[in-house]
Amino acid sequence: MTRRESENGNKRHLSSVALVRRLLRENVRHYFGWLVLALVGMAVMAGATALSAWLMEPVVNEVFIAKKRETLWLISSVVLATFAVKGAANYAQATLVSYVGLRIIADNQTRLYAHLQRMDLAFFQSRPTGTLISRFTVDIALMRAAVSNALTGFGKDALSLVGLIVVMFVQDVRLALIAFLVFPVAVIPIVRLGRRMRRVSTDTQVEMGQFTTLLQQTFQGARLVKAYAMESYELGHVRTIVERIFKLTLKSARTRALSSPIMETLGGLAVALVIVYGGLRVIDADMDPGSFFSFITALLLAYEPMKRLANLNASLQEGLAGAQRLFAVLDTVPAITERPGASALALREGSVRLEGVRFAYGSAAPTLDGVTLEVPAGRSVALVGASGAGKSTILNLIPRFYDVGEGAVIIDGVDVRDATFASLYANIALVSQEVTLFDDTVRANIAYGRAAASEDEIVAAARAAGADGFIRELADGYDTVVGEQGTRLSGGQRQRLAIARAILKNAPILLLDEATSALDTESERHVQAAMKKLTRGRTTLVIAHRLSTVIDADLIYVIERGRVAESGTHAQLLGAGGAYARLHALQFAEDGAAAPV
Repeated sequence: MTRRESENGNKRHLSSVALVRRLLRENVRHYFGWLVLALVGMAVMAGATALSAWLMEPVVNEVFIAKKRETLWLISSVVLATFAVKGAANYAQATLVSYVGLRIIADNQTRLYAHLQRMDLAFFQSRPTGTLISRFTVDIALMRAAVSNALTGFGKDALSLVGLIVVMFVQDVRLALIAFLVFPVAVIPIVRLGRRMRRVSTDTQVEMGQFTTLLQQTFQGARLVKAYAMESYELGHVRTIVERIFKLTLKSARTRALSSPIMETLGGLAVALVIVYGGLRVIDADMDPGSFFSFITALLLAYEPMKRLANLNASLQEGLAGAQRLFAVLDTVPAITERPGASALALREGSVRLEGVRFAYGSAAPTLDGVTLEVPAGRSVALVGASGAGKSTILNLIPRFYDVGEGAVIIDGVDVRDATFASLYANIALVSQEVTLFDDTVRANIAYGRAAASEDEIVAAARAAGADGFIRELADGYDTVVGEQGTRLSGGQRQRLAIARAILKNAPILLLDEATSALDTESERHVQAAMKKLTRGRTTLVIAHRLSTVIDADLIYVIERGRVAESGTHAQLLGAGGAYARLHALQFAEDGAAAPV
């Protein structure tokens, strides 16, 4: 099953009423005061609209039929004032509604980002990045449009319609009943169109998320795409998904447009009936021309807000589809949470111990199967073994990126699940083989996590990591912007910045996941020297494929298929002639030169 099919299959449609209630409760109610002011403006505008229709009666009767000059000037002045008030009220309500709508976008984007920051790594690994990004852009924008349109529709259009209906009933009850006899017929097809719009909109948003993911992957992997001449292949992917989006968008436009012929036909029928019946009454002198023209004006003015209200359901359903997808993410509970009553981790020594740890990624086979090992305080311990043996998983369990299935991870006698996240992260520094750099300056990337660090501290950390030399050769030195994921730097340069970041953090526990894997021999020599100084007196857990980098470790654990195969110092393990000795012989088979396993 593809990701798209999986996401479509997991959709859970909530009722429109439930979604609207939640939108009002979690978003709109915070701006109740602003909305009251907007509704006042809408009410004034509706009153001015109704008054302009009512003024048609004295215009026809007093000016065109009775030909009173003094009435002409008075009515003209009232009409001018009415339209001026209507314009001012429309400006006020439109500005206030826009403010509320834009604040809802900003609030939800901040709220969503804050929620995602609390999610565990498994959440991000199970969802395409583009799909999450589309929540911030497409879904929240549709929510904002729905809220704004709903406020405008139920406020300005509904109030204007009520005011015009009052004018029509005041002028003639029987004509009003005839005019509105046909409109209830439109309710059923309009509701059905709204339901269809919600389904189409949901599918479109899913496709947009997939499209964003595809663009992100191909742009970030542009080097690989070109190297393997896969431009045409990726273009085919883009064409396919763009075509799906085109068809869904066209279907949405057709569905939305269907309300127009329904309302146009019914509106024309209502006006024709009123003209026939009203015209006969005027001819028979049963109704004066001024009242008839006032009624017709009110009816024609009521047509536009009525048509907008008919289209409102389609727009609202689009927004509710976006709201449902947003709420689905906000309602996702992190798998790893801070326990109630968790205490701050205050390190005395800094020892780390895994006791009988079992762990599996989802429903897959166990990655770790009863691992027990210890990293003594202030010592350097290495994990070696083939790829996929479970070394990185052990590293990820210590800062609680994942939680153990069985057993425990203990730091200074405290289960990491009983410690606060802030205190746990404050005591651990991590350098991974997958370097993460932000599109910011070299200085900002080194100081990430210690924004208050001084210039001298930043430079000292860079020197310790063997990075100061190449940094000063960059165009702007420490002020050089490294690009997204450090694309303007070499792999070794990126690695050394990550090491400098960990050095600057100065945490008592160091986790090094092949921290020197991307360095050349000369750079590695400098960094290894810096690492010896850095790790002195600190608890260090190192993962390395090149055994030459861990020969001096105080203790080495060999991990095979999720278990500890053997442990000891370099000399002890070589003398045992087991798994470590085989790895060592393999790597140093040719002239003593280390090579990756």
